Amino acid sequence: MSKTEDVLRDLDSKDQPALVGYFPAGYPTIDDSVEACVAMCESGVDVLELGVPYSDPVMDGLVIQEATEEALANGFKLKDLFPTLKRITDSVDTPVLVMSYWNPIMQYGVERFARDLKEAGGAGLITPDLIPDEAADWLKISDELDLDRVFLATPSSSQERLANSASLSRGFVYAVSTMGITGAREDLDRKARDVVSGVKASGSDTPVCVGIGISTADQVAEVNSYADGAIVGSLFIKAYKNGGVAELTESVNSLKSGK
Repeated sequence: MSKTEDVLRDLDSKDQPALVGYFPAGYPTIDDSVEACVAMCESGVDVLELGVPYSDPVMDGLVIQEATEEALANGFKLKDLFPTLKRITDSVDTPVLVMSYWNPIMQYGVERFARDLKEAGGAGLITPDLIPDEAADWLKISDELDLDRVFLATPSSSQERLANSASLSRGFVYAVSTMGITGAREDLDRKARDVVSGVKASGSDTPVCVGIGISTADQVAEVNSYADGAIVGSLFIKAYKNGGVAELTESVNSLKSGK
């Protein structure tokens, strides 16, 4: 079984909330991102999403866009991802999923990317713009290497598509709480419950985590009441930008503890 699923199921069995945290590799520098990611894991993040900076982040909100643009401006290249990932996985036991648009992976080579990911200790991939219907190469190599593959489920997905995403995902299914770009919102879209219900109605037992728009401890608790984990990104980047690792870890602790 997937290490990511093991962590989420263990938390569920203990009735503890699961927190999935996103941070971009190379932001603001490679060394800084390693320090930040390790601190997040040590402070309570149960699964880490390591973002790949990309020049055309069509699904990312302004906070993440600005962070990834800064990483690229400071010289981050795709080849830097794997040493960065290795430094993180050597320091913590937390499952680390790389989150990347599909185009950089195709340019790098799907099999080569997967093997380098595995060698660096990565648990798998979250691919926000790749649908299972077009993922034959990734499905094949991820099966061979036993890597997690996280597909998205959205409010506009048909029940058939929800079932397909759930059956082919490993690690968890990424339930998008609202249509549009990522970023913190004051009110978490109620459609998230419908997406989670649709995935679970498919008969899949793969955990479902909800992302996009989660920014408070109350929202983390609410999501964990009906899903298997809450995904937070923009809030952590804001915290780091405002107060470095100290404020970042305080933010993680607050969301994890519910205080």
